[in-house]
Amino acid sequence: MSETPKFTVIDRRKFKAEEEQESKQPAAPAPEAPAPPSAGPRLVVSEPKSEEPAEKAAGTETEQELFDGLPPAPTAEESRQQKTAYDASSQRLEDLLRAQNPGVGAPPPIGFEHLVQQFYVSAMIQMGAGTQEGQRPRVDILGARTTIDLLGILAEKTRGNLTEAEDRTLQTVLFEVRMAFLELTSMISLQGVQPPPPPAQR
Repeated sequence: MSETPKFTVIDRRKFKAEEEQESKQPAAPAPEAPAPPSAGPRLVVSEPKSEEPAEKAAGTETEQELFDGLPPAPTAEESRQQKTAYDASSQRLEDLLRAQNPGVGAPPPIGFEHLVQQFYVSAMIQMGAGTQEGQRPRVDILGARTTIDLLGILAEKTRGNLTEAEDRTLQTVLFEVRMAFLELTSMISLQGVQPPPPPAQR
């Protein structure tokens, strides 16, 4: 079964129109409360519907199916207006921060290296880096694998479109996090150490 989670992109331009329609319709009855869970954890397996193909039931979707579920792309004018509003809002935030901290200078412009660094830090933290001395590392090995795979996708999709410095940064970071992942998984396999479960969501 594919581990890729399904997601839905919501067209925010339709929020206002939908809210107006909902205000004219009677409220739907509240769904019945689910039955209380039985004691202890249990595995829930979703059975595929017989009329659906096995591949689709397994959670795999083709690129065309994903494309069909997307809302229409914003027009060039909509994108321009949104970018202008975003820049103005960001500038207001900067002005507020500088008013609170007059000695703080303007932040450097965000570049590609910041994106790569963000993935690097996330992957290393998920593999237990940065744990304070005396504390047990909290490892999210599956989350780390996802973050590293995202870096791999970034490298694949940007191939040929990066400067030499950007490409070297990305390849170096990708090599380092993959090496750290290999070392960690080898240690888990050889020593039989089970990584702690991810923190419970509240």
